[in-house]
Amino acid sequence: MNVVPLVRDPHALDSKIPRAEAHFDLVVVGAGHTGTTAAIAAAQTGASVLLIDEHPVPGGLIGTDVPYFFGGRATAAVQQSGRMLEQVFGTNPDLEEAFALGVDVRLGTVAWGLYVNGPAMRVLPEPLLGIADGESAIMVGFDRLLLATGARDVVLGFPGWNQPGVMGAQGFAALATRYEALASRRIVILGSGALGLETALLALAHGIEVAAIVEVEDAVQGPAARAAQVRATGIPIHLGTTISATKSGIDGVEGITLVPLNTPPAKAGAQLRSVDGGGQHPNSNPIDTGPRPSPGGNSKIDLVCDTIVLALGATPATELLDAAGTGQTETITLIGDAGTATRPDPAYLQAWATALAQHAAPETIVCQCEEVTRADLLGVQPPHYLDRPHAMAARSLSSLLNDGPAHPDQIKRLTRAGMGQCQGRRCRDQVACLLAEQQQVPLSAVPVASYRAPVRPVPLRILADWQERGDMAAGWDVWFGIPTQWTPYAVIGTPEEAEHVAGLGGNMHV
Repeated sequence: MNVVPLVRDPHALDSKIPRAEAHFDLVVVGAGHTGTTAAIAAAQTGASVLLIDEHPVPGGLIGTDVPYFFGGRATAAVQQSGRMLEQVFGTNPDLEEAFALGVDVRLGTVAWGLYVNGPAMRVLPEPLLGIADGESAIMVGFDRLLLATGARDVVLGFPGWNQPGVMGAQGFAALATRYEALASRRIVILGSGALGLETALLALAHGIEVAAIVEVEDAVQGPAARAAQVRATGIPIHLGTTISATKSGIDGVEGITLVPLNTPPAKAGAQLRSVDGGGQHPNSNPIDTGPRPSPGGNSKIDLVCDTIVLALGATPATELLDAAGTGQTETITLIGDAGTATRPDPAYLQAWATALAQHAAPETIVCQCEEVTRADLLGVQPPHYLDRPHAMAARSLSSLLNDGPAHPDQIKRLTRAGMGQCQGRRCRDQVACLLAEQQQVPLSAVPVASYRAPVRPVPLRILADWQERGDMAAGWDVWFGIPTQWTPYAVIGTPEEAEHVAGLGGNMHV
């Protein structure tokens, strides 16, 4: 019998992807209490463990609201890298035990990409996790991966939200506790759920005045016991209320104007329902007690504050899994808040989005990074730095919907909303809410825009492998998209390349 020899395609991806620079029995992403505890437990069994955490976050990333919505309320202390590192260690003493057990602890290191074999890819030598610090980026392999990545804030916009002083509850907590670098002195909190009530108590514990808690619903949304704690502090809770305007100054937010829900923008004739001392409505949850307050007060309330904290809820930070196109497996597991946190009720979020949009003008910003306005998004217009011909100006979300349901990823590609440095963390939920409203469908029916690696901003100088070895490069081609204009990788920079290019009648070089 003749045996046909196997012919290896030198241009195929198979075997071209190098193995990871390092391999561990267990990799843990997130060095909070849950992640550190898991790393310690694994190390005690003799396993090789890598524990990484993006904290301390460089001051530059804090300025772009990554990984939390810091809102321009960090002090200059975040620019001192040594101090920031001390703060991270000081708030997590378990890190010392991890070091003592031989855990490879790398702080200030982000996980920017996760790659696993699946239906769309079968050529990886092993599961790979891309990590980067301030100097370099590498790929690490693993037998098991635990994602203790926590949760991110759900952000919705309103008039004036795109100025310093508007931030998320997660960013507020990180600056107040982990970094001790919060510049806020008097805050207003949006949302009366558990997160909002806890944020109020956290602020008071750090000597920060809480001017009010604002809620669009007619009842406090958080647990009665926690609400009772807030009630005892005397913090006002304004129910059935929305924002009509914010006052701006040289440092950002200086005040906020509240009006009753459904008040026309040009008229605030209804009375504002408020509860002094944080009182609750009896139907906010089954164990709530207390009389329902009578309407009273002025038609609007002006409050002085330097910070507005969005505490509408948090959602699990599962960007790595989302970008990889995979879910949890026997190898990859979400732990801590990344696995247990739940998104706010969609109907509640939509109620907030509708209330906050009541006084939002068409020029109100939706995406801060790309400066996409409500008018741009609803008109499905390209970025302002591109031409908008007449045919393009005639396009709108309504005309787009004639071809079927709109997807946030489609809107992102057409308007760039969500493509900026924060990678959609500040506008992802707003876009979904706007699409739900315009399509007249429940928010739960609209998917959240997808993620793509790198899921953290990483400079190209760090991602680029300038020292790629010849044996790793063998067989790769550089492709220009035109069948006759390509140069084999192996001949780049050689006389043969010059002959090849001359033979094509061009002068294209790589």
